[in-house]
Amino acid sequence: MQRLRIRYAKRGRLRFTSHRDFQRAFERALRRAAVPMAYSAGFSPHPKVSYAGAAPTGVASEAEYLEIGLATAVDPDDLRNQLDSALPAGLDVMEVHEATGPPLADRLEVSHWEILIHQVTAAEAAAAVRTFLAADSIQVERLTKQGLRTLEARVPVLDMKIVETPRSTHGKAESGPCATIDVVVRHTTPAVRPDDVLAGLGQVAGLAPPAPPLVTRLAQGQLDAETGTVTDPLHRDQRTVSTADETLNG
Repeated sequence: MQRLRIRYAKRGRLRFTSHRDFQRAFERALRRAAVPMAYSAGFSPHPKVSYAGAAPTGVASEAEYLEIGLATAVDPDDLRNQLDSALPAGLDVMEVHEATGPPLADRLEVSHWEILIHQVTAAEAAAAVRTFLAADSIQVERLTKQGLRTLEARVPVLDMKIVETPRSTHGKAESGPCATIDVVVRHTTPAVRPDDVLAGLGQVAGLAPPAPPLVTRLAQGQLDAETGTVTDPLHRDQRTVSTADETLNG
């Protein structure tokens, strides 16, 4: 069995698809592209697909990951093209690599988010960020299926700053004042999401955007302690496969 790891993006209006909606769309794409999937054993076999660290509904992402198991080996680049063509525009397959090493979920330790806030100036957002970072602890509440839950929103935030030029594109020019906040958040259980960070900014600094922010996950992976950047979780797979190819080729 061949294992492949896939990075895909969720863009534009497709950011409003739930994780369950994506699962259905992806499994239809697997069938449409005639991917030779491996299946689980038992009374009701299902294709071997493992999803990791899915972004919340309503959030765009350039760094979503999953792993699939195949019954027959295929060329990863060919598979990327086939799956990308079979998925709707806005759900875009970016990379496919053979899986090596530890489980993919173990490499997803932090996320880098971009939060674009309308009708708020950069100066107002910067003041709120300074107040947030100065706090030792910020407790926020989130309504879950199990009821109202209190979360620690400050401790998982490793870095937060205002940026002048957003990295992601939202397809239209912004009218009026706006501010873009970059934030790096450590994955916790339960996960602290961008809306929890925004709730914390509102609680300690009174930041209350009049319109829903546009949130994009730019990256997720492991944190490079020296540079403070989020590393590509598939980089080790690429390096391992490349080294193996070089060995086989002499």
